[in-house]
Amino acid sequence: MSETIFSKIIRGDIPCFKVYEDDKVLAFLDVGPLSRGHTLVIPKEPAVTLDALSDESAAAIGRVLPRLCRAVKKATGCADYNVLQNNGAPAHQAVFHVHFHIIPKPNDAEGLGVDWPVQKLDMATAPALANAIKDALAAP
Repeated sequence: MSETIFSKIIRGDIPCFKVYEDDKVLAFLDVGPLSRGHTLVIPKEPAVTLDALSDESAAAIGRVLPRLCRAVKKATGCADYNVLQNNGAPAHQAVFHVHFHIIPKPNDAEGLGVDWPVQKLDMATAPALANAIKDALAAP
């Protein structure tokens, strides 16, 4: 994995407004927030995409993410929020180090705007797709 701004933040080479840190996870305010309280949650383990992250680091994020969401809600007074995680440039990933966004949604004008181009599940191919995913889970 190549050097990223998050690698530099983890090392302390670039300052951040830290809100949480343990031996596996760092959380800090986004410097380009979509709304007040927009927080980034990153593993200290270098991994570009979520599927490349170790189970241990993923579990560490999973343990702290709900607590961080509660803290952002309390600090901002905003009841609604999005948790966003992108993998790969076509999926809008801009920093190639796994990261989660906690984005408060105080109103229609602030926070994350989402276009959700719903499609129909192809019922003819869905069983084969579900089985392929199950098989992939069972494989080493």
